[in-house]
Amino acid sequence: MSYAGDITPEQAWTILSENPDAVLVDVRTKAEWSYVGIPDLTELGKQTVLIEWVTFPDGQRNPDFVGQLREAGVADDQPVVFLCRSGQRSIGAAEAATADGVSEAYNVSDGFEGGLDSAGHRGAVGWKALGLPWRQS
Repeated sequence: MSYAGDITPEQAWTILSENPDAVLVDVRTKAEWSYVGIPDLTELGKQTVLIEWVTFPDGQRNPDFVGQLREAGVADDQPVVFLCRSGQRSIGAAEAATADGVSEAYNVSDGFEGGLDSAGHRGAVGWKALGLPWRQS
């Protein structure tokens, strides 16, 4: 594994709650943020950083992801929690951040909505399903 590790949404919340320097980066697309919602860190006095890993609508990897991460103020020595829909795209984001020097880059394994269930639906697991704070954007 080339990043700090996979964590559950609950573990992500704990890191964000207990470490004032920890940051959450949502790497889903603008459409997902708009139509599905985003984690709400207001009660922690923080904001979720929104940077697409794959750009919408073309579906290409964001060539300036690391640059945008740095522009958002992410430093090498702070814990960074990466979140996508199901925990797949955020692996690439955590790997890219680690390669650029971020020492604690984590992937939220179930993401915001989780993977598809046996009926082909999302939402049984993940940030939202656990009742962690989120808002419609």
